[in-house]
Amino acid sequence: MSAADSETDNVTQTDIDVNRVMELIPHRYPFLMVDRIEEIELGVKAVGIKNVSINENFFQGHFPARPVFPGVLIIEAMAQTAGCLVVATLGPDAEGKLVYFMTIDDARFRKPVVPGDQIKIHVEKARNRGPVWKFTGAAKVDGNLVAEATFSAMIVDK
Repeated sequence: MSAADSETDNVTQTDIDVNRVMELIPHRYPFLMVDRIEEIELGVKAVGIKNVSINENFFQGHFPARPVFPGVLIIEAMAQTAGCLVVATLGPDAEGKLVYFMTIDDARFRKPVVPGDQIKIHVEKARNRGPVWKFTGAAKVDGNLVAEATFSAMIVDK
């Protein structure tokens, strides 16, 4: 085990606010899909929060008579939560770097997410090699699974 590994093992942080999230990842309105990180265990897992509001622009067309949070944006919220985990794990030198999707596998959507819901996004590192990280993700509303996926991403310089 390297010194860097021992520094990040079992380090848990809680309540990372949106300002800190924006320091970790470069996303901004209207594409920032993580309002807060509720818990993060460096190098292992994280739980992000997305508060779904009727004021979000995509509800004008998805769908006006029955607004549903787009499934692809749930997957994006998983990726952004994972990006926060990666950058927080790697430390200050990684802040603001881009994390690009490489694969999305086994995505399943179980229940619609609607305005007023709060999505808890659970991501867990499956493995990483160099700049490539693989995750499992699950999105829950009121403890009920609404979506899940396995995905991988690569961290790159801007």
